Amino acid sequence: MKYSAAAGIGKVFSKFMIMGKKYGAEWWILVIGVCIIAAIVLMAIFAGAIAPFDPQDQNAGPQLAPPGATHLLGTDNLQRDVFSRIVFGAQTILGISVLAAIISFGVGVPLGLISGYSGGAFDKAASLVMDSVYSFPGLILAIAFAAMLGPGIMNITVAVAVVYIPTYFRLARGQTLTIKEELYVEAAKALGATNTTTLLQYIFPNIIATTVVVFTMNIADAIMIEAGLTYLGLGLPPDVIDWGMDLSMGRRYLPSGVWWLITFPGAMISILAIGFTMLGEGLAEILNPRLLEH
Repeated sequence: MKYSAAAGIGKVFSKFMIMGKKYGAEWWILVIGVCIIAAIVLMAIFAGAIAPFDPQDQNAGPQLAPPGATHLLGTDNLQRDVFSRIVFGAQTILGISVLAAIISFGVGVPLGLISGYSGGAFDKAASLVMDSVYSFPGLILAIAFAAMLGPGIMNITVAVAVVYIPTYFRLARGQTLTIKEELYVEAAKALGATNTTTLLQYIFPNIIATTVVVFTMNIADAIMIEAGLTYLGLGLPPDVIDWGMDLSMGRRYLPSGVWWLITFPGAMISILAIGFTMLGEGLAEILNPRLLEH
């Protein structure tokens, strides 16, 4: 059993080295990104086992205690353990960011496929709406929707998702306009393929690699948008544990020398966003080397 385990690890390591030689630095960028994301995802999944205190416990320790042996990252103004809040806060920011990207992908890609394939009045109307939404700065648009929808995890998720729907629409539509003119698509249509079959079997598979890359990049951006909204006090109720909200609270105490309340939430936001960015850049180079040029 030990030999088999060692042999298996050796094979995996060899494959990693082969991929590293084939793709160079981009492969290791991807691997580092995956490791960062995996570590934070595991932290979120096993938060209950990792966190030493209840993140909402207002008697966890002294008020505004600096990092130490008992409280690794210190305590906040309400005597809550900062490390425990960091651990549980990963659940909120990951859940909102990933779900927002899934929603925008699920809405934008089908609309882009249908618009680019069908053309006509629907294409013009959809393109006009999406271009109008796309013209707004992402954070400003998210702020507007978050203020309109009110507080709530699902509401802030929708507010963030709206920002990225035009991105997927424009990407899917642009590639559909090109792919639908290819000979193999024309041949499929001549052989009796329906519009649905053509879209699902001949066009969508050819844009999936690019959309997956954009998906990972958008999660990185969504993390920053979500943190920005909650930093401003928009989107989430006060009882939700969130890095952006903790960052906002911590800035009030920075002039008093309480540096740990903004340092650790801010660092985690940056690290998680960097992880998804590295994953996206690595995938972009491996799946579509020309994508980064654009």
